[in-house]
Amino acid sequence: MTVLYEDNHIIAINKSTSEIVQGDKTGDKPLSELVKAYIKERYSKPGEVFIGVPHRLDRPVSGVTLFARTSKALERLNEMFRTQQVKKTYWAIVKNEPPVGEGRLDNFLRRNEKQNKSYVCSETQTNAKRAILNYKIISKSDNYCLLEVELETGRHHQIRAQLAAIGSPIKGDLKYGAPRSNPDGGVSLHARKVEFVHPVSKTHIKIVAPTPQNEKLWEIMTRNLEAV
Repeated sequence: MTVLYEDNHIIAINKSTSEIVQGDKTGDKPLSELVKAYIKERYSKPGEVFIGVPHRLDRPVSGVTLFARTSKALERLNEMFRTQQVKKTYWAIVKNEPPVGEGRLDNFLRRNEKQNKSYVCSETQTNAKRAILNYKIISKSDNYCLLEVELETGRHHQIRAQLAAIGSPIKGDLKYGAPRSNPDGGVSLHARKVEFVHPVSKTHIKIVAPTPQNEKLWEIMTRNLEAV
């Protein structure tokens, strides 16, 4: 577990593609419990350690994940995420280059709970929710493009569904049309950066997550971008 940032109220972890943020039906130990154990040991905390989860990443996605260490921070972060006060930047590797190098995707998405999948749909469909993101190509190799994606909304599987809808599914994302899975079972989508005003101290916070280590394609695609 890699800690990217911590203070008395929040802690940020660089999640790997194998980790889950909260417990699910798999029974695998979630990242929230690993963070609790880390806090308990590091600060010799007696009794139960509080960790709140205002922010979730899909299991196959890597990158910066925020947790709250106090109830005050949790309440405020929940509201900040709900009202889009946290700027979220992702990097995504795709094989099929988007129709234009830079663009804005403004769609409506409908979630299918049974399939755990979201679909681009018409505004009039039941439970349709507006989803907006901005993307641009920031790197290319012979076979792949690296996109930088900034979210304006935070819908279920939003980036995965919207990129698939323009013919550019994320590498390894079988659920959304990629032809092959990645060896680690993850998808090549990385929560690169979050920026926000600290919920308690009111200082500006920017947290950047290094891309997955020991993965050749990420190394190739980001060779000149790690300072971005």
